Parts: sequence; structure tokens; C-alpha cells
Amino acid sequence: MTALTIYPDRHPESGELYSDFAVIHQQLANIDVQIERWTANGVLAKDADQETVIAAYSDSVERLKQQYNFQSVDVVKLTPDHPDKAVFRQKFLAEHTHDDFEVRFFVEGRGLFYLHVGNQVFAILCEQGDLISVPGNTTHWFDMGENPHFACIRLFTKPDGWVADFTGSEIASTFPSLDQYVAELA
Repeated sequence: MTALTIYPDRHPESGELYSDFAVIHQQLANIDVQIERWTANGVLAKDADQETVIAAYSDSVERLKQQYNFQSVDVVKLTPDHPDKAVFRQKFLAEHTHDDFEVRFFVEGRGLFYLHVGNQVFAILCEQGDLISVPGNTTHWFDMGENPHFACIRLFTKPDGWVADFTGSEIASTFPSLDQYVAELA
């Protein structure tokens, strides 16, 4: 289930939860964040390679490439048995910004984006079929969980991707992890 919780930035214990996709879409549009649902052009095998995955969503990918002048597209996949899963998780858990959009389409699995905008924190649980586009220079962090399972199509306006500029804030450590957030939803 796609979910959005909006918290006061100093009170991670008192957020307001939204689960209706239309309401989530509107709440995120208010902060210039795009969220969409995509459907594949066909059935994908679990072991589909990068080119097959991108081709399965080619209409939507091409539309975004034209709309935002994206220069590169790839697929990233992480599974619970990956030997460096903890290292990859830590890389994105700290609050940061970057100049480029952060665009992710969840082909499978899920992840939790946190956006720190003004005096609020927006937690967006993205699952299979969800696309999220976070504008450049938006303060945020991402949690893939202790045992990550996801495959995402990523789009970049620069061929070499983006570089994170970390804020040094400890705010990310005060909010629920992906695993805690999902447990609270259950």
C-alpha cells in the first residue's frame, strides 16, 4: 500500500497518515513532488534484464525523458541476500540534497522516502507500480530497510547521475525506519 505521513519536523511521533492515492498525489503536488502509478506493457520475468525492464515501461519512460530532458536511464536492484546491503542502506539514510531530480519507479518491492520541506517531514512509502520524482535541492533521505527488496528504474538529467550534498543534520535518525513504518501500518 502506498502511504504518506506528514509530520511536524520536530515531532516524529505525531504524523497524519494518508492512504488514498488521489489525496497523496494532491498533498505531494503542493510541494512540487510528482507521484504516479505505471503499468508494464507486458508481463516481466523475475530475472528480466535492464533493457527488458525499461522496455516494459517504455511509454512512460519516454514521456518523462521528453518532459524533463532526462539523459540516462538505468535499473537498480537490491535483494536481502546482497552482501553489501547495509553499506548501500547507510549511503542514503542521512539527510541530503542534490542538484538533479531524484526519480524512481518501483518495478518491484518498496522503499521509504522522507522529504524535509519547511517545518514538515513527508514520509512516502513507495511500492511496486509507484513513480516518485523529487525536485532538485529538496532535502530528503531514503530507507530501503534492513533486508531491502526492490528494483527501480532511475532517470537522470546528467549522464553520470547525481552527487549527494549531506546536510549534517541528525533528523533522519529521529524518524521511523522503513521496517518500523511498515509495522506501524499493519
